[in-house]
Amino acid sequence: MSKTTLAVTQMACGDDFATNVDKAESLVRKAASSGAQIILLQELFEGPYFCKTQKHDYFAYAHEATLKDSLLARFSTLAQELGVVLPVSFFERAGKAYYNSMAMMDADGTMLGLYRKTHIPQGPGYEEKYYFNPGDTGFKVWETAHGNVGVGICWDQWYPEAARAMALMGADVLMYPTAIGSEPTMPECDSMPHWRRTQQGHAAANVMPVCASNRIGTEIDDDVELTFYGSSYITDPMGELIADADRVTEGVLLAEVDFDEIRNFRAGWGFFRDRRPQHYAPVMTLDGKTKIG
Repeated sequence: MSKTTLAVTQMACGDDFATNVDKAESLVRKAASSGAQIILLQELFEGPYFCKTQKHDYFAYAHEATLKDSLLARFSTLAQELGVVLPVSFFERAGKAYYNSMAMMDADGTMLGLYRKTHIPQGPGYEEKYYFNPGDTGFKVWETAHGNVGVGICWDQWYPEAARAMALMGADVLMYPTAIGSEPTMPECDSMPHWRRTQQGHAAANVMPVCASNRIGTEIDDDVELTFYGSSYITDPMGELIADADRVTEGVLLAEVDFDEIRNFRAGWGFFRDRRPQHYAPVMTLDGKTKIG
């Protein structure tokens, strides 16, 4: 049986993009030096979470999804140097469209492909529909040097359909780069426990590890203030937390898993054997009644 070491990072992001990227690289190097083979960075780690407000100037932050781009080239080279798999979250420009995207870098530096965030939130402090088109890639699972990796982005992590789709597509692990924290209009609200339990449920229902990398720190743009609550983690295939961070500390979490052993356990448990897809038609509707399309 082959074992794989997973890692998630957690960091605060300031206004200096170069400093943020340097810090992200440092955390990846730290994880790799501790034996990590698949390393998750948080959502849009290059800069502050700019979606707090609606400002057209921020569209200038977007990158084209090519290894000619300096950000993606840097992390492709880093993945190759360290022999690690790196999902890289970034703001993408594609023609006249803009996406919240993730490029999957394999351990030889190859960019295996692109995932564009499917579920786009909209609310005070999280004004993502202003910046991002809905993703058009569908869910993705990549066969990497260190296992089959499925990635959703932040708001995707609340949807069991996304997790199940990636599990059915052959994922060994689900990874969620994240930017979530306080609610500007509901200061008394702490969504962290709910956020974690939702994804722990994905792990348990699909019998596979789940990883989330969230940012920390307080960010302010005009009169909008968000405090990101970190709490990044790795679960085992039954949903138990096997590595978890606090709300304020930068660093790296690691956990070793055995994908072969988990695959056998998953098959033996029978969740996928006993599925009845022909009875799941309501999932293909918005109102539980009317089929879309």
